[in-house]
Amino acid sequence: MENKQNILDYIENEKNKYIELSHQIHQRPELGNEEIFASRTLIEQLNRHNFEVETDIAGHATGFIAKYDSSKPGPTIGYLAEYDALPGLGHACGHNIIGTASVLAGIALKQVIDKVGGQVIVLGCPAEEGGENGSAKASYVKEGIIDELDIALMVHPGNETYRTINTLAVDVLDIKFYGKSTHASENAHEARNALDAMISYFNGVAQLRQHIKKSQRVHGVILDGGKAANIIPDFTHARFYTRATTRKDLDVLTERVGQIARGAAIQTGCDYEFGPIQNGVNEFVKTSKLDDLFAKYATEMGEAVIDDDFGYGSTDTGNVSHVVPTIHPHIKIGSRNLVGHTHRFREAAGSTHGDQALIRGAKILSLMGLELIEDSALFKEIVEQHQFIKEHKK
Repeated sequence: MENKQNILDYIENEKNKYIELSHQIHQRPELGNEEIFASRTLIEQLNRHNFEVETDIAGHATGFIAKYDSSKPGPTIGYLAEYDALPGLGHACGHNIIGTASVLAGIALKQVIDKVGGQVIVLGCPAEEGGENGSAKASYVKEGIIDELDIALMVHPGNETYRTINTLAVDVLDIKFYGKSTHASENAHEARNALDAMISYFNGVAQLRQHIKKSQRVHGVILDGGKAANIIPDFTHARFYTRATTRKDLDVLTERVGQIARGAAIQTGCDYEFGPIQNGVNEFVKTSKLDDLFAKYATEMGEAVIDDDFGYGSTDTGNVSHVVPTIHPHIKIGSRNLVGHTHRFREAAGSTHGDQALIRGAKILSLMGLELIEDSALFKEIVEQHQFIKEHKK
């Protein structure tokens, strides 16, 4: 109980400092892989507490790994810090809360880890929202960085408090057609219409939707459809997402969408490019015993943990969950009708309710880490359950 109290006392005594850090990040939103201020702010705090920090990780300049090793036997508890914002919306997904809560949880656990053993690692994870070279956690998986962890913990702000839910695997794809431009009236017979190719592609995708699983999604927009109505476009560009409940199914779906692009190019005599702009994101491997531990401490902190059908989104934390037991629960920061990626959610992420959720979330995550170190039997059960689930997904 003394170690637990020391953690709670540290967080209570220092909470105003971390709330201010969250507000600073909230007020200076930065897009994925451009989070210079946010990553520097969090790194400076970790440095003050004697974490060994490495920067520029796995091709992500704003990524970092912060470690504190007790030099005593014990598991390595990982905290996942996100801090990127959304284009035009700022921190409308509350990553200012996620990043700060994970850093605070790691530093709070560090206060007692020399007594209990093990290691704390805080991973700075850029570009969770995707974009060019997005989804850094997937890069960390590829580079073996996640292999250094035994457990991965984080908490996401939301409109209710609930355990990790199912997520979809997702690919983010660019489709480009290259044709030959001419005047639309004078010598159109010499042209190769890149817009015709794009429209054919869209129609092909629309026809595909009848023949995919109900849980699968294909959706996109045209980013460049031409410049003038009297000029036949020689270039068009679209961005599409494909989603499925498993990476295995998604690979098949993405291949089919790619075949449609190839067919549209052949049909119109255009050249084409088709491929991902970022890391592929995998579905989540849920470990219920680890989520039960979250629910235990969330309830202890006064959160009403509910079960509900929240629909399906995607997160690169899913890639981490394929390697180690991982959670991605939510903690309430506003009303039941609060929706992520909106202006209202951005306001909530910088509100008093958001601040309270940050502190409660850090307490939950830090106490989870402590129990996983102190209760070797529970730690073993969680690892074994995760391994069992992974094996039976194959």
